[in-house]
Amino acid sequence: MILETYPDREFLMLKLADIIAGQLADFLRREGRASLCVPGGTTPGPIFDTLSGVELDWDNVAVFLNDERWVPEDSERSNTRLLRQRLIRGRAVNARLVPLHAATSTPEEALGGLAAGLEPHLPISVLLVGMGADMHTASLFPGADRLAEALAPDAPVLMAMRAEAAGEPRVTLTARVLRAAFNIHVLITGADKRAALERAMAMDAMDAPVRAILDNATVHWAE
Repeated sequence: MILETYPDREFLMLKLADIIAGQLADFLRREGRASLCVPGGTTPGPIFDTLSGVELDWDNVAVFLNDERWVPEDSERSNTRLLRQRLIRGRAVNARLVPLHAATSTPEEALGGLAAGLEPHLPISVLLVGMGADMHTASLFPGADRLAEALAPDAPVLMAMRAEAAGEPRVTLTARVLRAAFNIHVLITGADKRAALERAMAMDAMDAPVRAILDNATVHWAE
């Protein structure tokens, strides 16, 4: 794991957006296509804002979430809604948004189709994830109902996940898929997240799920 520290959050967001844009550009030059996998929530919003204004061959970039709450897109809780508002606009308006939600009552009913849509875009070119103070990442929560399966080396691409801390049912990429990304960036801010990261390094992935992806990750932190 590489830990990069920044003097403030604004500089972190601008610098990390620049790094991600550069890595996507490299993949587009070499492969003619690239994939970008990102978290929901408000923390990465400034990165999305910056990326949406970057001149890239967005037509050949597939964008998808690390995980999604099983709520309709018009819900305030929808991460897909956030992506459309903050990233899939401006110069990035033609990026391909690969869905992680479908109009079914439970995620289990849609997993097969959603996973099939993701598979052509794997391995992930550039992965950005966050981490909670409880050391979860994506929807890999400590104590989640199927965490052991999601951490297993033979896990499927996508799984439904339920945990007390998660609220709604979720769908999440599994640790195998996240760990296989060519470039892994973990975004954290604040003293509590830094302390959680240090605890996670001394724990196993069942208790600190983010541990499953840290070995090959670059962690970006600002107070």
